[in-house]
Amino acid sequence: MADDIWKRDEIDSPCVQVCVLHPEAGICVGCYRSAAEIARWSAMTPEERRAVMAELPGRSGQLARRRGGRAGRRRGRETSGGE
Repeated sequence: MADDIWKRDEIDSPCVQVCVLHPEAGICVGCYRSAAEIARWSAMTPEERRAVMAELPGRSGQLARRRGGRAGRRRGRETSGGE
């Protein structure tokens, strides 16, 4: 019965604890929410949260794909005769 106190009828946060805002898109690379949505999440109504959650799957395409980072640069040097 004590567990009922901790159960709430709320939409869970989409946070996956990868909290980095993409510099161009302005959305979190982990959950795809904007900084404003993240800040307001706890104050949002269930309807507002549902609306945000419905938009998230379509936002992943806004993020530019990385091209290999350091490993990609190293591969480039190996094929071009660099160190």
